[in-house]
Amino acid sequence: MNDYTEEEFMYITKTVMKVLDSWNLTTEQTVQILGLSKQTRKRELDKYRTLKAFPYNSSLTLRLSHIMGISDALRTTFPRNINMAEKWLKTKHRRFENLTPLEVIINEGVNGLSKVRSELDCTFAWNASV
Repeated sequence: MNDYTEEEFMYITKTVMKVLDSWNLTTEQTVQILGLSKQTRKRELDKYRTLKAFPYNSSLTLRLSHIMGISDALRTTFPRNINMAEKWLKTKHRRFENLTPLEVIINEGVNGLSKVRSELDCTFAWNASV
């Protein structure tokens, strides 16, 4: 499993699912953000919440890293109101050509995750540009 033990990757899976659940996404949105097969059903996502780790591949681990980075940046940006994360993700922004950050993520996949993370986290954006 490369860099993670089974236990660590299970913990990452559960944590990412909690983050995505806190954003109040549909099953389809969650599947798209994670880059899972379009045939992935809600019951499969339910297993990731409790019993099963995500399939381990480099594309998915990159997505997980971006999701956690976005979550951390939102928590820093809105330290007193956790509900603002969902609101921010679902509000149109001029920097995203009047799309919501969630639309950018869903439409552009990994690149969209990176764009949204760069908007929220200047350190990530700086490191990505160097």
